[in-house]
Amino acid sequence: MTQALIAAALLGATFALTGPALHADTPSAPPEAPMASVMIEDILTGHILPRVESLAATGAALSETASTHCAPEDAELRAAFASAFDAWIAMSHLRFGPSEAEQRAFALAFWPDPRSTGPRVLAGLLAEADPIAETVTDYAQVSIAARGFYALELLLYDPTLMTAGDPAYHCQLVQTIAADIAATSAAMAADWRERYAQAFTQPGPDAIYRSETEVLQEGFKALSTGLQFTSETRLGRPMGTFERPRPARAEARRSGRSGHHVAVSLTALADLADRLSRNDPKLNADLAAHFDRSLARLAALEDPVFATVAEPAGRFRVEALQYSIEEIRALVSGSLGPTLGVAAGFNALDGD
Repeated sequence: MTQALIAAALLGATFALTGPALHADTPSAPPEAPMASVMIEDILTGHILPRVESLAATGAALSETASTHCAPEDAELRAAFASAFDAWIAMSHLRFGPSEAEQRAFALAFWPDPRSTGPRVLAGLLAEADPIAETVTDYAQVSIAARGFYALELLLYDPTLMTAGDPAYHCQLVQTIAADIAATSAAMAADWRERYAQAFTQPGPDAIYRSETEVLQEGFKALSTGLQFTSETRLGRPMGTFERPRPARAEARRSGRSGHHVAVSLTALADLADRLSRNDPKLNADLAAHFDRSLARLAALEDPVFATVAEPAGRFRVEALQYSIEEIRALVSGSLGPTLGVAAGFNALDGD
């Protein structure tokens, strides 16, 4: 994928098994194709662990910054928030293992929030100066919608909540949510280092994964589901219907990050697709070209929060972007899955 397109996109808005395990002697694989174990190690060390560690590091930096910079409009706090939020979006498709344990993914990022539970809970805490915000341990008991990045975005960018309540309590709430993000991110990283990395690379009859095919299926499912979420939720929610577009439902619109999140997610998913498709050079090149096309269309929108979906011409451009992502999904399902001998199977988005 060309770096120019990735940079342009970022700048514009800032498994059911179906075949045998993939081995070096698989007849359909080219002679130079790596064994499944090599591919799995590459996905772990090149894709998963760097993102997990980046989230832990930026989460810790966010908490440290908030300890001395807690005003909603503080430039250092907002910059630390943006860096940590980027790190989460770049790994948000990895919804398995340590991300799902103890509902960590939801604790970091509860969105969509169709009933606006987060704003209501935060407003109540601010109105009452609830002492539950005094410690991270206590705060972990509040509604999950009032934790994580989207809750912190409300405190830093929502015109009502960023000025609500006593300033000292508001500061404490910002600091506690930031510390909660740091603690959750650190626990996830530790779980990967101490337990799950070995489980990912050493499948066996009594292990989490029974075979290398099951591990590859997990990676394939993460790619497939990540594309689905970006297409159907990150784009689909603000699009609504032609008669009733819903631009106010765009992800992280208050902080102007809606399009940026699509770019960060697509860039991360392109990296995973590249690592999963290296046994098939033509498919690898096709996937890269499709991701490039989607990122180019995103950059051409020049619409950070998808506000133009309320206008016919703007909606058409966002639909074209969504269609290009659906083309990637079709290529992943129709070509990459059979190449790996896996299928996406059921995921949490099915039936929503």
